[in-house]
Amino acid sequence: MVSTIDLNSDMGEGFGAWTIGDGVDPDIMPLISSANIAAGFHAGDPSTMSETLRLAARHEVCIGVHPGFRDLVGFGRRHILASADELVNDALYQLGALRELAHLEGLKMHHFKLHGALFMHAAQDEEFAEKLTSALAIVAPNLAIYCLADTAIDHAAKNAGLRRVHEFYADRDYDDEGNLVFVRKIKQLDPKIVAQKVLRACQHNEVESINGQLLTVKFDSVCIHSDTPGALSLIKAVRAALDNAGIEVAAP
Repeated sequence: MVSTIDLNSDMGEGFGAWTIGDGVDPDIMPLISSANIAAGFHAGDPSTMSETLRLAARHEVCIGVHPGFRDLVGFGRRHILASADELVNDALYQLGALRELAHLEGLKMHHFKLHGALFMHAAQDEEFAEKLTSALAIVAPNLAIYCLADTAIDHAAKNAGLRRVHEFYADRDYDDEGNLVFVRKIKQLDPKIVAQKVLRACQHNEVESINGQLLTVKFDSVCIHSDTPGALSLIKAVRAALDNAGIEVAAP
């Protein structure tokens, strides 16, 4: 059983006048310890990024960049065929944009977490994972890499000397091999069931697959996506369950 766990969520995923999900970033932010902030490619814009940074600072939430595919129309959930070098440049471009806005606010970046289809791509594509982590070891060696354990980017980050933060996904299913079941449209989830799932994972290091298999999981952070339907209710339920169990919520 863990005594402390990180709770992270994707923030600032609106664009201009449009909001994604329930539009409840101000309500979610006080409940989490790490925020993954969209940087303009799958969602977000400079003003939204700045507002989200200031919101995180008010609640003492650690900030990280959330780079995605250049895919505003598909919200970064469509796989785009591009070379590893092009994808690395896109990711660094997004890192630089958020880092400068954070600098303006007097804030330091805490972590780097890829979004959506690019996150899954990095978990499987060794060339991209190695080139990305090698670049990050030069331009941002102090940033933790949020990733799934035992994936291409996890191994590459370790080899590059970067700190890794392994994640558990509260609002996603796992298959019998322990892989995330990737879907583009998320159904409404029961907050009580999600909270029980997280508590079981934190206390017993296990999760039930979609076919009822018990899987062993080890992780440093729990992720709940802010665009999941009813995200605020899910995060409230999870936070209450952790608090009641005496598990402190804090960034790694």
